[in-house]
Amino acid sequence: MRVPLWGVGWDALELVEGVDERPLIERRAVLRGGFYEMQARTVIERVPVEVGIAQRWGVSPYRGCVHACRGCGARAGHLRLGLDAGRDFDTRVVVRPNVVERLRVELARWEGGELAVGVGGDCYQAAESTYRLMPGVMGALAGAGVPFTVYTRSALVARDAALLVRAGARVAVSIAFVDERIRRVVEPGAPSAQARLELVSALVEAGVECRVLMAPVLPLLSDAADQLAATVRRIAAVGARAVEPVVLRLPRATRAWYVEWLARAHPQLVPRYEELYDGVGLPSRDYERRIVEQIEQLCRVYGMACGAPEPARVRPRVAQLSLV
Repeated sequence: MRVPLWGVGWDALELVEGVDERPLIERRAVLRGGFYEMQARTVIERVPVEVGIAQRWGVSPYRGCVHACRGCGARAGHLRLGLDAGRDFDTRVVVRPNVVERLRVELARWEGGELAVGVGGDCYQAAESTYRLMPGVMGALAGAGVPFTVYTRSALVARDAALLVRAGARVAVSIAFVDERIRRVVEPGAPSAQARLELVSALVEAGVECRVLMAPVLPLLSDAADQLAATVRRIAAVGARAVEPVVLRLPRATRAWYVEWLARAHPQLVPRYEELYDGVGLPSRDYERRIVEQIEQLCRVYGMACGAPEPARVRPRVAQLSLV
């Protein structure tokens, strides 16, 4: 039976007609200077185990990343904003301008352990030059006595070396391989391996507790014995004291983007990847164990520690760091 038009109240019609079907990012963000500014409701977020790092919780001033690393495990975050996990993640960076304010509120009742900073998008990518959110983030964390590790590929982190030392922060610089031909294809927006090696040297010289996150090791692309040896050797040469190896993870959103590229560039490798990875995107335990053991052996040769660091202890609360 057809309901006559007058059988529906005008309020209900207005409600139906007023539904905003735009993606969340379009409804809640302000586009300014090429960045999407979006007020965060919560900033301390769970880090999935599949990411492969030691910390279970983290904070990210930026979502998305211009480094455009094909194997980045943070891509799924853009799906929740109504964006795609591929090119949108690489080009539409979301800024959380209220991150410091929200972080202070959440830290007041935080009872967890160490936090990871920058896992949703490099916290020292180009947007940080404009917004300068990291000094405030570090000040809030240090003031609350919460230990943290900054994850980055960007030389901009050296700007805050003195603040990092005063905050007692750890920095993990990602250097998975030193072959520039591979880097140009799978990390097209990231600094060269040489630039990152020089960054490690500069941070160590400045007194920052710095380690290298050798991640992600790419199966059948950057995992040959000579490639691993060359990478560990050059990491040791710049004064790094520790290496943390992580084999490529392929959670669903990352997997779709990565395998699409792999099918174009190296179609013969796709069946092997299908054998190596399980349904949640973790590599075969035997394969991962073999790669990690190779890197551990190389680290022993060059006198470096290998593996995830010991959990940092919560420090006594201190006065707010000066941001000047």
